[in-house]
Amino acid sequence: MSARRTIVVGVDDSEAAEAALEYALDAAAAQGTAVRVVSVFGLVEDWPLPFTRRSSSSVAEATGLIERRLRDLVGELVAARPRLAGVPVDVQALLGAPAGVLVEQAARADLLVIGHRGRGALASALLGSVGLHCVLHAPCTVTVVRTIAVQARERARAARLALTPAPIGPALA
Repeated sequence: MSARRTIVVGVDDSEAAEAALEYALDAAAAQGTAVRVVSVFGLVEDWPLPFTRRSSSSVAEATGLIERRLRDLVGELVAARPRLAGVPVDVQALLGAPAGVLVEQAARADLLVIGHRGRGALASALLGSVGLHCVLHAPCTVTVVRTIAVQARERARAARLALTPAPIGPALA
């Protein structure tokens, strides 16, 4: 008997993460797999209020709060799309660095799904990129999900670039 296949999806409070979760649930429904929803928190400023200090009890409370929020988010998506109700879902809030934790979680998965924030090349280079780290280091296939908003911005930028005449150099004049 083979182990159940698993899709891991990284979720934070972004629109891109919600799109990634929806994609993961759809893929799991189509493939008959389970989904592990992972939210990673680390720095105190990333913690949900009212937690301001790190202690074993506050870590446990923050973990519980985040996991409840994840279950609520999954519940909202399933309520809107009842065919997803049969997908086995596990939620986990884990303390650590998002890129490293997601790669660790991917070691026990067939697919890692993450959202694309669409910050652009310069901002991604300056801020670092969880997505890039996962694509480069995850031991399984990684799917990066783009939101409609990101796709629309990229199409608009491409259209603007297509309408801008290319400079003519002296040799072409």
